[in-house]
Amino acid sequence: MAELDFERRLERLFADAPELADAGPFADRVERRLDAGWTARRWLIGAAGVIGGVIGASQLMVSNLFQRVETAGDSARLLTSSFNHMTTGADWVATVSNGGTVVWAAAGLAVIMMGFVLTRVIGEI
Repeated sequence: MAELDFERRLERLFADAPELADAGPFADRVERRLDAGWTARRWLIGAAGVIGGVIGASQLMVSNLFQRVETAGDSARLLTSSFNHMTTGADWVATVSNGGTVVWAAAGLAVIMMGFVLTRVIGEI
């Protein structure tokens, strides 16, 4: 019984905790510190993303990506003609891989997706 009375008194003491005189300024200081940390993190993450994007773009330029895509288009045409000779009823193969259009369509969709991701990230900041 004594334990139950002690718990009730303890609950009342915690429920009626007095507010300290510097509670407002303390909360403002803590909030400013938290906001400053997030701002610095956002800038660091943004700078790292820009640097990574520049490095990635330079690597794509150096690796002759566009020449490889054209070569892939030539390979796709060669495969299309080979499949047409093997199967005469497979007209869908010719429409899917005609001139590397699929590669460019996929690249375009990837660029659009990255645009959506970028707008979402900017909206979150």
